[in-house]
Amino acid sequence: MIEARNLTKRYGDKTAVNDLSFTVEPGKVTGFLGPNGAGKSTTMRLLLGLDHPNGGDATIAGRHYQDLPEPLRVVGALLEARSIHTGRSAYNHVLCLAQTQGIGKKRVDEVIDLVGLRDVARKRAGGFSLGMSQRLGLAAALLGDPAVLILDEPVNGLDPEGIVWIRTLMKRLAGEGKTVFVSSHLMNEMAVTAEHLIVIGRGRLVADCSTEEFIERSTEQSVLVRSPDADRLAEIIALDGGKVTASGTEELRVVGMEAPRVGELAAAERVVLHELTPQRGSLEEAFMELTRETVEYGRPAIGATEHEPAHEPADEPAHEPVHEPVHKGAPGAQGGAR
Repeated sequence: MIEARNLTKRYGDKTAVNDLSFTVEPGKVTGFLGPNGAGKSTTMRLLLGLDHPNGGDATIAGRHYQDLPEPLRVVGALLEARSIHTGRSAYNHVLCLAQTQGIGKKRVDEVIDLVGLRDVARKRAGGFSLGMSQRLGLAAALLGDPAVLILDEPVNGLDPEGIVWIRTLMKRLAGEGKTVFVSSHLMNEMAVTAEHLIVIGRGRLVADCSTEEFIERSTEQSVLVRSPDADRLAEIIALDGGKVTASGTEELRVVGMEAPRVGELAAAERVVLHELTPQRGSLEEAFMELTRETVEYGRPAIGATEHEPAHEPADEPAHEPVHEPVHKGAPGAQGGAR
């Protein structure tokens, strides 16, 4: 289990993490979301002992990271895929980490095969693409068969096959009872991967709930109805308290009424239905709605000039997918080795 209790981190007059508390439980994939500058990377660094909080505490399996006698066997982390010795081969990079924890060569071969790097295992890691570097970082994170995984933007640079592969891997590991904590800016991917979400903005907790609950409470639910007698059906629904909007000659969007009730009304009045589909909001829509007031890097506010940003820039590095590097030298990038 990962636990953060009243975690606070300041850089000068900038508070990157502000009295943040949450728990990440085993057995499910937990997504860690927030706008750029929200404090996600700083929080992960605090969890891994790469930075020290000004207040509060962060533990993994009930202990501080630096107190774990064999960290690779407890925590596997990937914070920056490019934090590798560029002159070493992929195999030797993982082997070096294994030797610090008394892990045998057999396991090195297993994780190299698991992440699909067997054909390039003897090539220098400095020549790897971002996607290949991500796979190498994951091999290091998985090396000690840890009970906890902390992954920062793990699908950056991966092709569609690679994204499906890591999604399946994370779900399988969570199904085995492991704790999987993953940050990402790819909302569509998080929607199909994470069962639970921890969302932060400006260093504060915005939401800590299931993915389904997050979407349902943040977006308007509706029902899509198609009927050759749409006008008559719209009148029937409106009389029963539903709000109807016509989307086409035969198509209606109904708000404030569940799909079964729409079907019952249509059946009672002998109205033919061609389609009756509940419309669920997207994670992206819910995220945009709930974090709108916490965006650090967005459009200038109304009245702001070209040279006057709407908000002060955050001290935490903006973590844009693919192009923006995170902190170097993280134990997660080195698989947790000290």
